[in-house]
Amino acid sequence: MTSRDPDSVNFPPFETEDLRANLARFLDTPFEDATGVTRKVGNYKWGVYAFFDYDGEPIYVGQTNEMLRTRIRRHLTNQRTDAVAMSVLDPFEVFEIEVWPLAEFQETVGKDSTARQHLDALERLITEQAVERSQFKAILNEKDPPPGKLAVTAPLSLRGRIVSERVHELRSHPDFRIARRALIISRLAQVISERKVQGGLRRVLLTQALRLQWLAHRRYEALGGAASVEKEGDDDA
Repeated sequence: MTSRDPDSVNFPPFETEDLRANLARFLDTPFEDATGVTRKVGNYKWGVYAFFDYDGEPIYVGQTNEMLRTRIRRHLTNQRTDAVAMSVLDPFEVFEIEVWPLAEFQETVGKDSTARQHLDALERLITEQAVERSQFKAILNEKDPPPGKLAVTAPLSLRGRIVSERVHELRSHPDFRIARRALIISRLAQVISERKVQGGLRRVLLTQALRLQWLAHRRYEALGGAASVEKEGDDDA
């Protein structure tokens, strides 16, 4: 096997290549919907998606009417979205994805009001469920779902991990996750300090701070907590 020279060959870092490969594998998963049709799950035009971190904690919910594949890739690869650019969402934190395709609107144009109302209602439902299941009772969305009175039930969904064992070994270490989360909080705080922002960004900052505190506390206690703290005068030798 010929090794690649990183100084002369144009290729992305290992973790980027790994993410793209695993994301493509997930989005290409055959999915049989309620209509009996089977297609690659990423090829559904209308749907809602949710991201989960390494603890299974729901961290972000979104919707699309342009295609699940397009929207999710824009979040997690180099096609940056506002959520990533503003440090609301950190792609490094995403371990699993769940998608709820709306098969009945597959051939429906994006401006169709009935389909859009159904999509908004499904996003509200999935967001409510994510918040309820979160131990922080909050996720990292800057904005709440569009309001509306339509109530829907969740369609069939597909959930899967997009992180290989090798990347999991690199990223799942609690100290790495603490450092990464602190970095994202710092970036978000900088964004907030430099512009006039709405309350949604400040809510995200608060939620991330709670998530960081919880992770740091869990790590501290796992390593002995107060009993692990040295006393002045102790021999360090």
